[in-house]
Amino acid sequence: MKLITTTDELAAFCKPLADTEFIAVDTEFMRERTYWPKLCLAQVAGPDDAAAIDALADGIAATLPWGALRAFSLLTHVGDPAVLIALGVGVTVALLWRRHTGLALGWMLALGGNAVLNPMLKRLFARARPVHEHGLAVEDGYSFPSGHSSGAMVAYGMALYLALRLLPPRWHAPAVMVAIAVILTTACSRIFLQVHFASDVAAGLLSGGTWLAVCIASLTWAQGRTWARPAT
Repeated sequence: MKLITTTDELAAFCKPLADTEFIAVDTEFMRERTYWPKLCLAQVAGPDDAAAIDALADGIAATLPWGALRAFSLLTHVGDPAVLIALGVGVTVALLWRRHTGLALGWMLALGGNAVLNPMLKRLFARARPVHEHGLAVEDGYSFPSGHSSGAMVAYGMALYLALRLLPPRWHAPAVMVAIAVILTTACSRIFLQVHFASDVAAGLLSGGTWLAVCIASLTWAQGRTWARPAT
């Protein structure tokens, strides 16, 4: 049985296994410094070959260059609660200043509702976070669903809705591209920084997207009723 310690070796070993009828897998975990088990060794065997995979080896654990991890550790802050609060206050003031009272109310309800919904879901599922020991991001609390992902989806998705409503058409395409880039970068950063499982991020995007759709539909319905109301 050979020992695999790099990602390239792991990929080369797994490629022929894709065409086999079966594989056998055995895993070993450790829990010396964490409250949850941490994968340290996986033994995988096919009909003709077998290997022990050192999951803690630097060549496997380092899935991204250090510089990329540092970049994502900075970009992830656009989904921080403090940043979203500042954004929420700034946009609210701007909307009220321009007398868009209905849009300001919808914006506040969207961000405030998600701020209540996500912690409720976290407490409901009570899922522990993955191990993240690189030191670039330190998170505690429950993991599922990702608060940064849902917050980014609601805040920047709602900002996009406002941009499409209020800005000239020539700004619509850039606004769409910026909003999508910010949301996806925030979501992916949570996985790359190992502070969330991929399923946490997917659930955060889904829950945030669902709440965003509800808020936009409610705003559209409410404003439609206002416009349809006969003058007195």
